[in-house]
Amino acid sequence: MSVQATVDKLKAKFGETVLEVIEFRGETTVVVKKEEIVAVCTFLKEDVGFNFLTDLCGVDYMGQAPRFMVVYQLYNIGTHTRLRVKAPVEESDTTIDTVSGVWATANWLERECWDLMGITFNNHPDPRRILLPADWEGHPLRKDYPVQGPDREPYQGRLQ
Repeated sequence: MSVQATVDKLKAKFGETVLEVIEFRGETTVVVKKEEIVAVCTFLKEDVGFNFLTDLCGVDYMGQAPRFMVVYQLYNIGTHTRLRVKAPVEESDTTIDTVSGVWATANWLERECWDLMGITFNNHPDPRRILLPADWEGHPLRKDYPVQGPDREPYQGRLQ
């Protein structure tokens, strides 16, 4: 099944849940409402064959609304096609449902996304930090995170 056929099926099944479809340099991105992310991902895996979640990450668009975007990179091993799904997440509610029940690999990727971006995945089976110590404060990939780290003076280098 081509990516365009997948997008058509997705629009037919979910209607207004599909907020936007973007084509750029031969890649297709579908932006969907975060409230339906589990249903959309389940459909894409079970009905369309995107059986491999290659990556999941968060993007910080500080100064814009919505501030965050959760990005799912999907691959169909049978047809060798790729699809990117994005779900907008507002700064006032940085939560989205987990898709670890759809693709088991999402378990680790969502932990990394929470650890570095501070996006919480509802119903995640193991929401512990994965890259930073458990007592670490903040989420270092947010654009407003202090570059030198929390509670530290800015690096002065050779200025002193």
